[in-house]
Amino acid sequence: MMKPKLFITTTVARTLFFFSGQPKLWKNEFDVTAIAAERDKLQHFAEEEGIASIYIPMHREISLFSDFACLMKFIWLFIREKPIVVHGNTPKASLLSMVAAWLTRRPVRIYMCHGLRYQTTQGWFRKVLMAMEQLTCSCATHVVGVSEGVCRQLVADGLCKEGKAMIVGYGTAGGIDVERFSLEAIQGMPSVREQLNIPASGFVFSFVGRIVKDKGINELVSAFDSLSCKFDNCYLLLIGAQEKDLNPISEETEKLIGSNSHIYAVGRQNDVRPWVAASNTIVLPSYREGVGMVLLEANALGIPCIASDIIGCNDVIREGINGELVEVHNTDKLYDKMKDWYLHPEKVALMASNCRNYVTENFDARKVKEAYYQEYLNIVKLVK
Repeated sequence: MMKPKLFITTTVARTLFFFSGQPKLWKNEFDVTAIAAERDKLQHFAEEEGIASIYIPMHREISLFSDFACLMKFIWLFIREKPIVVHGNTPKASLLSMVAAWLTRRPVRIYMCHGLRYQTTQGWFRKVLMAMEQLTCSCATHVVGVSEGVCRQLVADGLCKEGKAMIVGYGTAGGIDVERFSLEAIQGMPSVREQLNIPASGFVFSFVGRIVKDKGINELVSAFDSLSCKFDNCYLLLIGAQEKDLNPISEETEKLIGSNSHIYAVGRQNDVRPWVAASNTIVLPSYREGVGMVLLEANALGIPCIASDIIGCNDVIREGINGELVEVHNTDKLYDKMKDWYLHPEKVALMASNCRNYVTENFDARKVKEAYYQEYLNIVKLVK
């Protein structure tokens, strides 16, 4: 008996890492195929998971002619292959695959919403993004949010019907590999503090992610610069690539990064674990998140976090347990919180003692993958 076909789509193949290990599990009951742009990365993912792949050259930004051509490719593909499940991820691939799946009457159309891009936009572009989101949700039979906050906001903004949006378990797309993100796993790696000549007594604030405005870098650097003027034993690590063309940080922030000797902009790191482990806290003053994965990765390594009180962060941070929240866009409040943590290391240490158990109990990748597998099996059974 042939297995039902499950097609998982993303705009670019690099985002398939959200699902690492899941297709291997899904193969027990489904014939799985990954669809994305970036042919080499797509083939690598498919080989790792032991599944098929189909290349469709989608673009992340709006491109009417290209988008229409890709939509036609999806429609023809679904007519020819007749998948039972179409699983859409990332905005462009989700929109195109959900519309095509609806037009071709595919019985299970799952849209996984990883975040709400429209939240940090304005004017006509915001309206376009919201309309795309609404169309995607309308064409889907099931809308899965990576956090409860994402689901609530989709309903509150009138983009998804109440009752259609859901989360699996406690959220995230694939959970955290708690064995990889553990202090035992990084034993023997070079000491980051020794590399940077940061004393063991130094208090290290770190940021992990893209160095862009929407991640709150302007506020973080400004707050830290003020803090370091008063206390000379604090340090800031900026771990990630700077994007100067899309959503750049301000010139003033760039100058502060270059002039403050206690700020280390170390660029993108292939392995962030030793950098996170060298920190006293991770700070994520972001304007928009789907779910704060970097917060969970830090928690798994026993590092508490300061984060914006926004969707995706307040779904992860339990106040005073594994971190604390601050008002988004507010440099003064961020400064006050960073100062409080610097002056009260005993409070930070208490939160640190809670972090790993919180992640292993709620976000262990093995539990998350099994939860998705069982949920999708139940969904398919209902349509048979």
